[in-house]
Amino acid sequence: MKLDNAYIPYGAYWSTPFSKWQGMLAEEHSLALAASCGRRFLDYKKLAPSSFDGFALGVTVPQRQGFYGAPWVAAMMGAAHLDGPTVSQACATSVATLAHAARSVELGERRTFLAVTCDRTSNGPHVYYPSRSGPGGKGAAEDPVLDNMGHDPHARVSMTQTAENVARAAGSTLAEQHEVTLLRHAQYQRALEGDRAFQRRYLLPVEGKAGKKPWRLEIDEGVHPATREGLAALKPVIEGGTVTYGSQTHPADGNAGIVVTTGERARELSRDAKIAVRLVSFGAARVAAGFMPQAPVPAARQALERAGLSFAELKAVKTHNPFAVNDLYFAKETGFALERMNQFGCSLVYGHPQGPTGMRGVIEVVEELVLGGGGYGLFTGCAAGDTAMAVVLKVG
Repeated sequence: MKLDNAYIPYGAYWSTPFSKWQGMLAEEHSLALAASCGRRFLDYKKLAPSSFDGFALGVTVPQRQGFYGAPWVAAMMGAAHLDGPTVSQACATSVATLAHAARSVELGERRTFLAVTCDRTSNGPHVYYPSRSGPGGKGAAEDPVLDNMGHDPHARVSMTQTAENVARAAGSTLAEQHEVTLLRHAQYQRALEGDRAFQRRYLLPVEGKAGKKPWRLEIDEGVHPATREGLAALKPVIEGGTVTYGSQTHPADGNAGIVVTTGERARELSRDAKIAVRLVSFGAARVAAGFMPQAPVPAARQALERAGLSFAELKAVKTHNPFAVNDLYFAKETGFALERMNQFGCSLVYGHPQGPTGMRGVIEVVEELVLGGGGYGLFTGCAAGDTAMAVVLKVG
């Protein structure tokens, strides 16, 4: 389905900096923090909560009373009149939430929609499932974050093993993966130039208190410098493999939000009425079990086919790349140069809080296209279950 009237008002979005695992946001309730950040965003943009008629929340890691999901977050933001779904689709949650918003507007069901995503992978819950049929009535326990990263119940492998499977099939070496890591870190440095001029276009600082002591998070907390010598000293995570801790992302915490509305309303809400940001199409795909990093390619192809475009017509590409292998495979299969994708950073560098990762990527595609004078852009990223989602947008 190609969309004609689903727009993002330029500048009507935010992402927090991403906090490292067990970092500054580790004790914050992710839904309450997202509501607080969202309300600050609305106040800053002078957007009344009453002006919205659609809402959705994307989240993957359970939080206390998270059962109340989207309606609770909307109420905390001052929009208690809004209902809406709580979306959970692993690492594709952002695109799935955005797709719901865009289609609701396109079909005329909603006029002005707020899509919010959040997660806290730090201090993940420890879940116990009672069972009277177990030995002595004993049940089963699970750590939803760590256990699911370490084991896919269908493919029966860890996520790192999926990267190894694709690396082996594509012939991607450890050295090649480290070169991608160095390239992505160099690109991220562009976002920090001019006192973080690029990131200041959309990053919303986070504030709070630890007891009576106030704190403020203004920059991504988990970024560590990468050097060729440092990477060369790392051993593969899996013995005999090629993926190291230097060629994969790290868990993180944060939130993000995007306003989706009609073209007419977007012009009213835009930071610059001359800039139009249209959501054009979405794609989704699933590949063979245990080959997750391959999935962004068919998802991207589907989104482009629905848009009537080719990879050659794209001016910007952003990938959610939990592994450097993702980008090596994408470049090999599509012919889109490694150097041209992921300008200004990506999840391989600044971390992966799951729910909001893709939304930050979409926002960065918009800003990159604006700086480049407009054109078509693509965000695509893999997700648990050997799946992926993609979105094509146009900045005019």
